[in-house]
Amino acid sequence: MSIALGLDIGGSGIKGALVDPASGELASERKRVPTPESLEPDEVLAAAVELVSQFEGSGPLGIGFPAVVQEGTPTTPFSAHQIESWVGVPVARRIEEQTKRSTLVLNDADAAGIAEMRLGSGRGQRGLVMILTLGTGIGSAMFIDGTLVPNTELGHLYLRNQSKVAEQRAASRVRERDKLKWPAYAKRLNEYLVHLERLFSPRLFILGGGVSRKAEKFVPRLKVRAEVVPAALRNNAGIIGAAIAAAEQ
Repeated sequence: MSIALGLDIGGSGIKGALVDPASGELASERKRVPTPESLEPDEVLAAAVELVSQFEGSGPLGIGFPAVVQEGTPTTPFSAHQIESWVGVPVARRIEEQTKRSTLVLNDADAAGIAEMRLGSGRGQRGLVMILTLGTGIGSAMFIDGTLVPNTELGHLYLRNQSKVAEQRAASRVRERDKLKWPAYAKRLNEYLVHLERLFSPRLFILGGGVSRKAEKFVPRLKVRAEVVPAALRNNAGIIGAAIAAAEQ
């Protein structure tokens, strides 16, 4: 399987690296460019193309994107920031035309989930596994016996008598914004996980995003039936999973 390029488009930065899809090892240094503040398609796609140009080779390109993605096109707004202008933009086609690389675009949490299930904390796990990326918002990926159920976007579930969506209460950004201490944050996150258990009864929750580096501060405080573990691949999961998906398309 040839070396692939993985990109992870986020609200503050676009990260990328060459990846060996078989092992998940990075085959280059990880590079990053800032996401344009406008978050509008033309500017962000130009930044992504510029980042791709920094990597040699012509292998396939996989891109994790923060929205529901169908056939390479976002069908919902740029998540967390709710930028409506992305809906219907043929992201995969536009980037493929400019980079001359075969391009696959998928939901960013799905990309991270693929990496965790193949090579990280979900490796070998059966039954229903949920991967949650806790960052600016909350991304979700769901796997049944290792098979992805794409585009779940469960960070948008309502909590608290339908008054707030989950990512407005339990995302890592909210913890920082509201200056929540770890016990208070764990209580909010636990409320969300209990709701997910009520709906789906997963066997395992894998918690990713930057906050997973501090898992010892809040995971022991969570009181749910399912096992809860931090993601193993941390901030590289989206890059690795996108590259694996592109190599296998």
